Parts: sequence; C-alpha cells; structure tokens
Amino acid sequence: MTDAPAAAPLRPDLARASALAQSIRAEIGKVLVGQADVVEHTLVALFAAGHALIEGVPGLGKTLLVRALARAIGGASARIQFTPDLMPADVVGHVLYEARTGEMRLRRGPVFTNVLLADEINRAPAKTQAALLEVMQERQVTLEGESLAVPAPFMTLATQNPIELEGTYPLPEAQIDRFLLKVQIDYPSAEEETELVRRLADGRIGDALDVSEVSPVTDAAGVLELQAAAARVFVDVRVAEYAVRLARATRTWPGVAMGAGPRGGLALVRAARARALLLGRNFVTPDDVKSIAPAALRHRLHLSPEIELEGQRIDALLAAVLAQVEAPRA
Repeated sequence: MTDAPAAAPLRPDLARASALAQSIRAEIGKVLVGQADVVEHTLVALFAAGHALIEGVPGLGKTLLVRALARAIGGASARIQFTPDLMPADVVGHVLYEARTGEMRLRRGPVFTNVLLADEINRAPAKTQAALLEVMQERQVTLEGESLAVPAPFMTLATQNPIELEGTYPLPEAQIDRFLLKVQIDYPSAEEETELVRRLADGRIGDALDVSEVSPVTDAAGVLELQAAAARVFVDVRVAEYAVRLARATRTWPGVAMGAGPRGGLALVRAARARALLLGRNFVTPDDVKSIAPAALRHRLHLSPEIELEGQRIDALLAAVLAQVEAPRA
C-alpha cells in the first residue's frame, strides 16, 4: 500500500490526542491489574463513540474498569444491576406527581451519566432491554413525550455471564448489533493474579473498589475532542475495502447461519481508526483491522446448529476468515 497522506491538522493535534489516550490507559492501569487487551478495546470503543459488550465470569474487574475509566476522564459513572423484575423506569427514569406542590416532577434514571455499567444485561426482560436501546442509539431518553439528551460523552459497557444462563433473556439482534465491540475478559495470568492478591490484601479492609489512585487527566470536552480526532484518522480506500470484504466473507462462510451486516464493516473501520489513534498514528493499517476484527464481528455472527454441536467456536471461525481474506499489501 502506498504511503498514506498526512491527515488534516486536528485540534487537538494528533500527538496531543494520542498522548491523552495513553494517559487515560496509564491511569486505568494503576488500579486494574493486567487485562491489557480489555482496556485497549474499551478505550477503542470510547474513542470511536461506541458501546462495548463485555463477556466474562464474575470477579474479573468489570466494575473496577468502569469506575477507573470514569474517574480518568473526569466523568460520572453509574451501575445498573439487571434483574428479571427490573422495569424500564428503573433504567431511564420517570415522571412523578408531587402532591405537595401539585406539579409533575422528573426523576432521571441512572442512564444520565457518562459511563454506564449495565451489569448482566441479559437478565432483564425484553421490555427493559429495549429501554436502553434508544439511549444507546440516539443518546436520548423519551419521557412523557419529551426527548431528554444524556450527557456527552455517553458510553454503555454491558456485561454478560457466559456460564450461568438460567433466568436470562437473550439480547435481540437489533440491540446486540448496536454494540461496537464484544470483548472477552478472561482469567488473569498467575503473575497478574498474585499481584492482584498482594494489592488487595495489603492493609485493606474488605473488598471495596478503590480508585483513589486514578487521577482525572481530561474532562468531557477532552473526550469529545479525542472522538473527533479518531474520526479524522485517514483510511485508505483499499483498507476500507478490506474491512468490507471481511464482513461480507462471513455471510457465505461454511458453518455460518447468519453473517455480519453492513454495521460489521462500519464497526471495523471505526474501531480501527480509534486503535490507530491510541497507537499514535494518523492512518489505519490492515493490521489495525485484523487486530480489532474478532471484537468487532464475533457478536454479529451466528453459527449453524450442526457446527455448534461439533463444539466449534466463533473466534476460531473468524481466525479462518482472517487467514483466507487477503489483506492489502504495501
């Protein structure tokens, strides 16, 4: 691929934006042990103005990640524990009649924040899940016919437990497709787990999540500038075509009942731009697309029943797609 032309001057400039992105990652690293890929993908989703679905067993640091991220960007965070009896009003808020004044009063729900942790989102019924859909897509809530914008930036980090499926409601395709990335969070290495135990057992009482070591390095306006910078990262037409070919290949791949739709290619490009910014480049490479492809596509594919019975996994299938679809050459 030919050398990419320099991107137009950005405010803030690319160097400053990349340095700020690295500062946010460093601050999160002060309290979150390991999970480098999870942190990178979460920041990629934030810089691309998207949402992330995090899948992993309990106790791997999902809540700590959200609180540390919110503190590092100087924003507010909120957590919703999704349960079968959770109502839409518990998510978005509601209007109350106040007898003392005789007026209707608005009570805003926890979605009016910057970083929202939707814990075990698949435990709530479809009606409650749908209440979050408008917020994720439109960045607004409609109450009593009035549209109320949520604070900017706004990001939803939703979690799912892949093991315990009793009493869960699978997310509808329209909603799961709204997540830019699906991030797999796994157990830490032995060294990382030892460090985690050392930190939490060193003079601390209980298991409260302490993010006091994290210092705010920016504010809401700074994050919006980072998102604008990511959107201006140069994408060569051949790299964009490569992203589209990857998404389209999943639709006809053996063993796939339903492949990625057009949002799959868009997600690849958006996330690749954000990754390039995080790594200090003003252009996207095919490796950016390859690196982010599993997280951007794994939740957009459905395996055929016979392939699932054979025990094959979506990530293995995506690895085969990446190996087969030729990337642009320099």
